[in-house]
Amino acid sequence: MIRTGRKRALPFLASAAALGSLALPLQAYVGPGAGFAFLSSFLVLFLTFLMALFTFLSWPFRFLWKVVRGQRAYRKSSIDRLVILGLDGMEPTLAEKFMAEGKLPNLARLKKEGSYARLRTTTPAISPVAWSSFMTGSEPSKHNIFDFLSRDPRTYLPDLSSARIGKPRRTVPLGKYLVPLSKPDIRGLRRSVPFWKILGEKGIFSTVLRVPITFPPEKFKGHLLSGMCAPDLKGSQGTFAFYTEDEDKVRKREGGVAVFVARDGDRIRTEISGPENSLLREPAEMRLPLTITVDKKAGGARLEIKGQKTFFLKQRSFSPWVPVVFKPGPGFKVRAICRFYISSLEPRFEMYMTPLNIDPEKPALPISHPFIYSVYLSKLLGRFITLGEANDTWALNEGALDETAFLELTYSNHAEWEAMLGNALRKTRRGLVTIVFETTDSIQHMFFRYLDKSHPSLKAAPARMSGAVIEELYKRMDDLVGRTAAALGDRSVLFVMSDHGFKSFRRGVNLNSWFHRNGYLTLKDGKTESGEWFRDVDWERTRAYALGLGGVYLNLRGREAKGVVTPGEDAAGLKAELVRKLAGLKDSAGGSTAILRVYDRDSVYAGPFKDNAPDLIIGYNEGYRASWDGVTGIVNAVVFEDNTKAWSGDHCIDPALVPGVFFSNRKIRTKDPSIMDIAPTALELFGLAPPPHMDGRGLIEIAALAGPEERKSS
Repeated sequence: MIRTGRKRALPFLASAAALGSLALPLQAYVGPGAGFAFLSSFLVLFLTFLMALFTFLSWPFRFLWKVVRGQRAYRKSSIDRLVILGLDGMEPTLAEKFMAEGKLPNLARLKKEGSYARLRTTTPAISPVAWSSFMTGSEPSKHNIFDFLSRDPRTYLPDLSSARIGKPRRTVPLGKYLVPLSKPDIRGLRRSVPFWKILGEKGIFSTVLRVPITFPPEKFKGHLLSGMCAPDLKGSQGTFAFYTEDEDKVRKREGGVAVFVARDGDRIRTEISGPENSLLREPAEMRLPLTITVDKKAGGARLEIKGQKTFFLKQRSFSPWVPVVFKPGPGFKVRAICRFYISSLEPRFEMYMTPLNIDPEKPALPISHPFIYSVYLSKLLGRFITLGEANDTWALNEGALDETAFLELTYSNHAEWEAMLGNALRKTRRGLVTIVFETTDSIQHMFFRYLDKSHPSLKAAPARMSGAVIEELYKRMDDLVGRTAAALGDRSVLFVMSDHGFKSFRRGVNLNSWFHRNGYLTLKDGKTESGEWFRDVDWERTRAYALGLGGVYLNLRGREAKGVVTPGEDAAGLKAELVRKLAGLKDSAGGSTAILRVYDRDSVYAGPFKDNAPDLIIGYNEGYRASWDGVTGIVNAVVFEDNTKAWSGDHCIDPALVPGVFFSNRKIRTKDPSIMDIAPTALELFGLAPPPHMDGRGLIEIAALAGPEERKSS
């Protein structure tokens, strides 16, 4: 028996922003099936062979061209290499505290010898928005990313804001199959140009690792491995599996599926649930038989994936990456990798399985540029996690993993990324190396409650750990910074930065419930509550609704399918009324201010995609955020409620409260840098003028680029 939680077709619950796995009735991602199958293992290997042959035959010509062009490309450059370490969500107050206590010596050295400042984030302070501004140097209405979610005004349903994966446009029927004759339609929705593409046009090479909103990968002169928003093999943002003999635990789970298993002697027969097989005329989910033989004396179990893999796994230890192959039809293979963790053998068997990751060695979808870059990394370093939402925060939220196992898995993923960084630093001697570690973001989301003794989750469940988890996290990141800095020469510039900071998330606010209570949102006759995604909302009598982590939309006539608010004066008047009522909104319990500010998009944005932004953006106060029900379109009588989940820290609040951090081994010329300043600064360091569309400004004077010895002599 399998019971499915809300499918994580959106990243915002387990990402820097926040919310978790949501089962969306979306078409944002479709089941891989025919779409994935076009890249069979044979085709991957064949393409790899052709590329290797071409590389071998053409290397003398490419070497000469590289020398000539390289000399020209770096002629005006003030540096040889720029290295950017993105530590997603690093909080400035914590970094400053730990530096003052002598616990972050490497970051303190950067601050003393170079620069440190709090880094202004975007409006809103949500990871995909901020990292898009990082790479393009522009405000959100120029790059078109405003949240993890966008909404379809025709249906009022959410879509993933970053990408679309559609089925192949051309197929041919063959019996029960629809054989694809073309690739799936894969489109990125972020607009504007990443600064590394501009560098590449001038001949400057870049290695870009796991930066959010880089799926699908774009062509440029360099190597790229996609980060946040890259899907799993199911096409979701991460769907774990939890196998259990405890029927009471087989319930609806956010972000995963709960699978009831029954033991026959020492043997359990179950299945691995795979992607939808869209090769079939009537698509159906593919499944692989899984047999588990419990061996109590050996302290583990033997797992057999029928016809593929058999291995022994000890209790409370993670398996290595296990390759899994689904066969949607004759001649087609869809390859995944996953890891297993047995949490209990007795009295009841329980086991966690990670989401099915796209196999980097034989990828079913393009997750890197060039396509074979992920193959190269996998052959060099071993298989690694490819899911954009890598650290399974919802498995911890839902009890499929305990805190110790979650930390082990998270730091294991982190070690894979450090190995990639090390390889990039060795291979990219000139140009750009940039990588984003989500470790800081994931661990703070799940353990921030240990820094807040009044957090409701500590009352709901006993505290098993302490704030030492966060301190240890910062120490580990400091060590990473120190090792990276030691590998750089005098003509290398190092930036260490975060996209936003972090605060405690104690109370949730359901704005849709507030809209209903105050007459702006109406339910259908006879309904007092709405199911997920506004199921019971009467749109013909609704004037405003909230969607995502902080967006409010007017039900505008001519834009929304059943809009009732007239554009122009009526819409402007309604926005002004909502701003007046929501700004300073008090929590019914205790009277604390829940919302500090409400931003009108017409006041904060000026770019060509402004009309795609929410009409209003909510700036929550510290301690508050959109509630779990509110984000999923549930309307009920509860406006304010305690957050009792392990997910206890967040940043989807007023941007002024959650700046990021910025360290540099060179002096900067402002005390108030913005995340939009990184892109133009990178271009100027390599002697290029930033394009006019960039809103950021260069941070470093040319005179500040002298190496340590030159600075001493001057």
